[in-house]
Amino acid sequence: MYSVALTGGIGSGKSTVAAEFATLGAGVIDTDLLARELTAVGQPLLTQIAAACGADVLLADGSLDRAALRERVFQQPRARARLEAILHPAILELMLARRAALTTPYALLVIPLLFETGQQTVANRVLVVDVAEAVQIERVQQRSGLAPDEIQRIIASQIPRHERCARADDLLENSGAVTALLPQIAQLHAEYLRLAQS
Repeated sequence: MYSVALTGGIGSGKSTVAAEFATLGAGVIDTDLLARELTAVGQPLLTQIAAACGADVLLADGSLDRAALRERVFQQPRARARLEAILHPAILELMLARRAALTTPYALLVIPLLFETGQQTVANRVLVVDVAEAVQIERVQQRSGLAPDEIQRIIASQIPRHERCARADDLLENSGAVTALLPQIAQLHAEYLRLAQS
């Protein structure tokens, strides 16, 4: 199936963009949602994550303590490598299975760590949603209440902004209002429909 990989830094607006593509008829698969599904209570990956990163990344009810896990992996590079070795292959496998089941004209694969995981090879095109770093920090603070230094650490762990933009086939600048995005998304959707049918 014709596939577009959607990526961008934290707080760039990937979810907003993906939701609009879904409204227009694209088959959207969000790997962040797949990760949550795979790490829900009772899932086998949860046991592997606790074994690799420490049992204290689980809450009393057996669910994943995402804040504790985030803190652990940013302080301990080895823990992060172990976590990624568990999560990324499982997410990729589930994403490909979900894509195979789609009946939409094309798939939009939302992959925040697209280049970091080398998954750009699963898509025909790459769409990058881009904003300035100051906008990223402001949006993430408003959304999740993380401290600016914690957000900076997350940004630093991702591929540099200029490199991500340079590797894009299509670029959406998202510093303004959502209304400014809609015509750009509609134009890209029309182009992806054309490419999917050719």
